[in-house]
Amino acid sequence: MEKILIIGACGQIGVELSLALRQAFGTSNVIASDIRPPHPLLGEGPFMNLNATDATALNEVIGREQISQVYLLAAVLSATGEQNPMRAWDINMKSLLQLLEICVHQKVKKLYWPSSIAVFGPTTPHSDTPQQTIVEPGTVYGISKYAGELWCQYFHQRYGLDVRSLRYPGLISWKGDPGGGTTDYAVEIYHDALKQGRYTCFLKENTYLPMMYMEDAIRATLELMEAPAEKLSTRMSYNLSALSFSPKEIADSIRKHIPGFEISYAPDFRQQIAEGWPQSIDDRLARHDWGWKPRFDLDAMTADMLQHLREKG
Repeated sequence: MEKILIIGACGQIGVELSLALRQAFGTSNVIASDIRPPHPLLGEGPFMNLNATDATALNEVIGREQISQVYLLAAVLSATGEQNPMRAWDINMKSLLQLLEICVHQKVKKLYWPSSIAVFGPTTPHSDTPQQTIVEPGTVYGISKYAGELWCQYFHQRYGLDVRSLRYPGLISWKGDPGGGTTDYAVEIYHDALKQGRYTCFLKENTYLPMMYMEDAIRATLELMEAPAEKLSTRMSYNLSALSFSPKEIADSIRKHIPGFEISYAPDFRQQIAEGWPQSIDDRLARHDWGWKPRFDLDAMTADMLQHLREKG
């Protein structure tokens, strides 16, 4: 039986991934951990307070609990990272490098570490961005993610560590809270639509970015981790795609359910970050290697988001 440790379980991805892994492997076999107090949605399953940069504590837990799979989700994201670049670099890189070494030493079977479309930059082709292309990230978050991809590949090639990764687009969820990313508007807009009937967006109305509903992102993660190792042709990070839309288009989708919804625009520093990212992603390699296919389009996501947020109150 697998024994799984999730580091950063109280974040936007961590909450839903913890719940999905517990459903798949049994609640007692999935240890959620975070530097923060446990998220209410995590329920009664095992939880530990762990700092992702504390190598001694992580090594002790992984050894004592006989952990076979680790998911490292702790990170400082794009918008937050630009406010304190050195802190973002230190946390993002230190947590990964230490854990790579620990996993080799402890003979952990699989390590999952997420990358991001933030690895791409202004010189990258913006439409149908290829799996392999020009990579010149313009944020410390993107720099740390691309460096991390190379370290993951290195540890696989040199030590045989089974490390797997996805380049997540912007993620949209009704369960977990956004974590300081440039695509957070696509979560905030649904909350404000229901509470206030209006929203002020920090991006311009026709700013297109790749997005994905969290249900698809969690399923993609589980499918990648269950894929046979011999099917995987990259140990850096797979491009992953589902949706691409602008603030104007998501507002139009919301108006199908809330006709009086109003949106205004007040672009801030995140606009420059967004303009350096792709508008759409080519994920043919993921579709070929392990059969990836998204299920939610924009209108289906909007209907599901609004329904769950209304129920949540």
